[in-house]
Amino acid sequence: MSSATAEARPEHRNLVGAFWRGFRDFRRSRPFWGGLLAMIAGVPILYFPYAHLSLGGVTIAMSTTAGAGSLIIGVLLIILGLTAWFQPAVRIFAGVATTLLVLVSIPVSNLAGFGMALLPGLIGGGLMMAWAKLPEPAVAAEATTAESVATEEPAVAPAAVPAAPAVEQPAAGASVPAQQAAEPKEVR
Repeated sequence: MSSATAEARPEHRNLVGAFWRGFRDFRRSRPFWGGLLAMIAGVPILYFPYAHLSLGGVTIAMSTTAGAGSLIIGVLLIILGLTAWFQPAVRIFAGVATTLLVLVSIPVSNLAGFGMALLPGLIGGGLMMAWAKLPEPAVAAEATTAESVATEEPAVAPAAVPAAPAVEQPAAGASVPAQQAAEPKEVR
């Protein structure tokens, strides 16, 4: 096997390499990190209102009337993160909604999960709004252009367009009515 017949990137036969390449393509074709941070922000907002924390033998229950609001906000943040992953076309909406929900969670759900959801949520919303799809590689575009140029028929020169007849210009000192008199009249 010479270098001319060798594949540029040989086919990997292991399952881990194929999975990693698939995951890499998935990550690069959508706002992956913004969606992940939005889902991470939803977890503490969901957890703290329903958790029973123990401090030195004393059980602390954070269950309040804000528990329902925290549940809704946390679930919506997780859904918005998944939406950014699987529907990249609505990433702007998902990013704006994530940012607004995280800001609303400050007064509604224990200071945005004691601040643990604030930073990931704001960064995730910003990443979702800022993400843009990568352009196609130039090599593929050049190959497509070269193929289309090769298959096109040669361009035919356009037929000669007759020149418009020259209009006689009146002298510089002539008045406007004299110019109108010199122009041919249309017959109706």
